[in-house]
Amino acid sequence: MLPAVLQSRLAQARGSLLLCRGCLLPVGRGAEAGLCARCWGGLLPLSEGRCSRCALTHADGDCPEATAWDLGDALWDYHGGRPPLGALLLPGIKQGEAGWRKALLRRLGGTTLPDWAADVDQVTSVPSALPRRMVRGFDLSAEAGQAIARRVERPFRALLSKAWLSGRQAARTETQRRRLPRKAITLRSGTAPAGVILLVDDVWTTGTTLLRCAQVLQEGGAHEVRVLTLFRAL
Repeated sequence: MLPAVLQSRLAQARGSLLLCRGCLLPVGRGAEAGLCARCWGGLLPLSEGRCSRCALTHADGDCPEATAWDLGDALWDYHGGRPPLGALLLPGIKQGEAGWRKALLRRLGGTTLPDWAADVDQVTSVPSALPRRMVRGFDLSAEAGQAIARRVERPFRALLSKAWLSGRQAARTETQRRRLPRKAITLRSGTAPAGVILLVDDVWTTGTTLLRCAQVLQEGGAHEVRVLTLFRAL
C-alpha cells in the first residue's frame, strides 16, 4: 500500500491531467462530477434589490410581470458563472447527467432559503408530462420540491398534472411559452389544495407555467401560493 503522501501526490497529478467539462481547464481540487470548483462557484445568488414577486430588478412601482402570487424567488442566477452554470447544468441533467443532478441537489440542501419558505402548509412542484418522466427516469422539479419540503419540515404532495402532449416549454420561443393554454395544467385526481402552498420548479423563465400552476391551485382551494425555483433566467 502506498504511503498517504504519495497517494495524495498521485491524486494531484491525475487531477492536473483531467479537464473540467465546463471551462476545459484542469479540474484541480474540489472537483465534482467532472466540474471544477471554479465552475461550481458559478451557483450565484440573484442581485440584491430584486422584486419579491417576479425575482427581477425593475423600476419602483407595481410588478410588471403577470403573477398569481405575492411572494416569489429563485436560489441562483441561471446565467451566473463563466461558463453560465445553470445553462450548462439543467440541459445536461435533463439529458441524463446523473452526477450533476446529485451534486446540484446536494448543494440545494445547504443553500439559504427565503425566510417565507418555511411559513407554508404544503410543498408541491410544477409537473412534467408522464412520457417525459418515463424517458428521463426522474423529475428534477419534484426532487427539488421534496428536498425543500424536508428542509422546511412540511409535507410534499404532487398536486398537479401536465397534459401528455403539451410539449416542452424549453423548446419554444418566448411568445410560444406565454401562450401555454390553461388546460395544459390540471389538478391530480383526488387532491385538494389547502392553506399556503409552496410551488417549486427547476427554472423560471417567462413564468407562464408557474402562472398556470398557481391559478389551478388557487381555483382548487389553496389560500395562497408562493413560488420558489432553483434558477431564474434573467
